[in-house]
Amino acid sequence: MSELINKLVANASALNKTVVLTEGEDKRVVTAASEIVSRKIAKIVLLGDEEQIKAENPGVDLTGIQIVNPKTSPKLKEYAELLYELRKSKGMTMEQALETASESTYFGTLMLKAGDVDGLVSGACHSTANTLRPGLQIIKTAPGVPLVSSFFLMIAPEQGNQYCKDGAFIFSDCGLEPNPDSDKLAFIAVSAARNAKALAGLDPKVAMLSFSSKGSAKHDDVNKVSAAVAKAHEIAPELNIDGELQFDAAIVPSVAKSKAPNSPVAGQANVLIFPDLDAGNIGYKIAERLGGFMAVGPVCQGFAKPMNDLSRGCKAEDIVLTVALTALQAQ
Repeated sequence: MSELINKLVANASALNKTVVLTEGEDKRVVTAASEIVSRKIAKIVLLGDEEQIKAENPGVDLTGIQIVNPKTSPKLKEYAELLYELRKSKGMTMEQALETASESTYFGTLMLKAGDVDGLVSGACHSTANTLRPGLQIIKTAPGVPLVSSFFLMIAPEQGNQYCKDGAFIFSDCGLEPNPDSDKLAFIAVSAARNAKALAGLDPKVAMLSFSSKGSAKHDDVNKVSAAVAKAHEIAPELNIDGELQFDAAIVPSVAKSKAPNSPVAGQANVLIFPDLDAGNIGYKIAERLGGFMAVGPVCQGFAKPMNDLSRGCKAEDIVLTVALTALQAQ
């Protein structure tokens, strides 16, 4: 296990946060819950039918895990009333609120809204939409942040990587926003930079990626990225953000010297902002499958409280690390 992962886990453990996992029907989630509690990374509330969970996972130690069935929980009525107050202006009735609140992802999100847990992780067997919809309806975005986006923490392979001196990159947005305009792209960059520092301990050097470096090509897509750089400087002048930069100019010092010699970021970037979801999603999967990087995420950014969406192809180990990051976001 890499030094960075050990550090993330140790930092999360010190916080003693409580995270709700909404998918007790998934064996990977149950296995991860057991490991998280045994390693004291976080306290866990696991949603589902306790008898069914125990029957389907006979070899898993569930000691110390709080298992809650949303359909029979004494808190259901209280959470339904909270949901009704939040959604009655949208036409929701109390009867609908009671039915909706009994669904595991909504129940978990209402736990988070009520302050009964510090963070939420879902998505191992549900779609991104099923995780984000209750988040957007109930938790909503943080003040001053216009959108929810995501990042991957890309951890370098054990043998290292010559262009990854910090042991990890932040890639954003690779999971949520399909085609951000320049303003959205700027907010994605600022959020990713702040998470790089707060969660991974990186000194963020942010490259706004493009197929052009500093005006080497002319196109509306290039203009979008250069406008995003200007907007990001406006939002957070203290951050080290530059672009537009091609990928090689962003991370390879020799290429940076020829393509962007005056850039404070080129050749040493550790936060890479992709111009759209096509590029981001493809990029992180190439790094993971061909480059041997470990992709932790997608980790959501922009919510008023920490909630994260897993990939449906995740392993138990991925869930453990996502919970650790969620606990860190709850600081």
